[in-house]
Amino acid sequence: MGKILILNGSPRAPKSNSKRYAEIFMRYSSGEVVYQNITRKNHQELCAALNGYTDLLLVFPLYADALPVGMLQFLKVLEANPPQRKPVISILINCGFLEYEQNKVAMQMMELFCRRNGYRLGARLMLGSGEAILDTPFRFIAVRSIRKLARSVAQGTCQTYCATMPLPKKIFQWAANRYWTNYGKRFGMTKKQMQTPDIES
Repeated sequence: MGKILILNGSPRAPKSNSKRYAEIFMRYSSGEVVYQNITRKNHQELCAALNGYTDLLLVFPLYADALPVGMLQFLKVLEANPPQRKPVISILINCGFLEYEQNKVAMQMMELFCRRNGYRLGARLMLGSGEAILDTPFRFIAVRSIRKLARSVAQGTCQTYCATMPLPKKIFQWAANRYWTNYGKRFGMTKKQMQTPDIES
């Protein structure tokens, strides 16, 4: 049975949706799983630890159609300090957009990293509506997809999965606008204030 290391590359890892996705994966994984957050100071430590694992699962959110800066910095260190025994790298990307296809560029970046550095690419999951789906009646869709991902990692297959909430775009946009407007109100912000690019005043 393989040994899996999950690395959370979210900038707000301890309170992130990526952490929640990782916890679901751990619930359905059949192998030994260890979870860690990527921080600014533990890149070398994580690279050294990889020697003890057969599989690496990278979980992170989409940032500006690409990888979070912390994830990019970790990959640079990993490129310069590869483990002697390279694990299979599987990937779970989530985005706040309804369309899971928004994750494709970030996934291609990860595929390129694996190809150039000699890592075997494992299972992949692209989740849309990642900021909301776990707190809606559509939670089961995300859970089902993560369960499939866990099974694929355990079996060593190279499957790609995609999932999002089955909603029309207009309804999703309406719900998102309502959520963020109410969120702003909690901090004394109007919708007009939230729409301005001036965030400091």
